[in-house]
Amino acid sequence: MIKIMALMKRREDMSFADFRKWIMEDHVAFARNLPGMKKYTSNVLLSENPDAPFDGVSEMFFEDEAAMAAAFATDAGKAAGGDAAAHCSNRFRMVCEEKLQF
Repeated sequence: MIKIMALMKRREDMSFADFRKWIMEDHVAFARNLPGMKKYTSNVLLSENPDAPFDGVSEMFFEDEAAMAAAFATDAGKAAGGDAAAHCSNRFRMVCEEKLQF
């Protein structure tokens, strides 16, 4: 199983409250449409921190890299990426292998 961690900074003209609503509610609708995704989580700072390099992180779990690539190649995957690009000034995607330690 692989995990993608998408670290996101909101657009300069977007309030923290609007970003929080977007990442915790609105963007989830796009994630639900990605085929082959096993699990999805949204994470956002508890309070606004102008010094933080990112405001939120989404975690997407897929069986393997082939399933991830197939999902993002679909219309739903392209729509999810476009939605994120429209709401973020900076995004960094980490493709990781997760190991539960305890």
